[in-house]
Amino acid sequence: MTRLSMKVNGRTVSAEAEGRTLLSAFLRQGLGLTGTHVGCDTGQCGACVVHVDGKPVKSCNVLAMDTADAEVTTIEGMANADGSLSVLQQAFQDHHGLQCGFCTPGMVMSAAALLEENPTPSEAEIRHYLEGNICRCTGYHNIVKAVMAASGQDVSQLGVAAE
Repeated sequence: MTRLSMKVNGRTVSAEAEGRTLLSAFLRQGLGLTGTHVGCDTGQCGACVVHVDGKPVKSCNVLAMDTADAEVTTIEGMANADGSLSVLQQAFQDHHGLQCGFCTPGMVMSAAALLEENPTPSEAEIRHYLEGNICRCTGYHNIVKAVMAASGQDVSQLGVAAE
């Protein structure tokens, strides 16, 4: 076991981990941050997306040791300072971009990275960017609407057919 330190959601944290511990396990078991979900353990579903030094990563494919001294943001760190939902989180709620909620943390984290790179993405750009995230409930239509709404775009005329 090795003591591992990093900044998570703006706080410096430290916990012990084995060299083979995945970042997702370190966050969930080591730090008690269970908002990061693990759906497949193979990097295919995207439920475990977090940001490491500002970039989205699938935390089930990254060793915790490789993030020592990094800045990690999880879904718990996405809320406003007063604890209210961020614009993106609120858009997911307002536009029904979630159902069972299992994929939601990864979707929100991926969408936040997209909006950081491209503040007003098109429908096609959103769909392309979120290809690494699987949702088995919503058919993606409302997720796309939520991301577009969070970017300040009018979604009333969104011309996609529900999948």
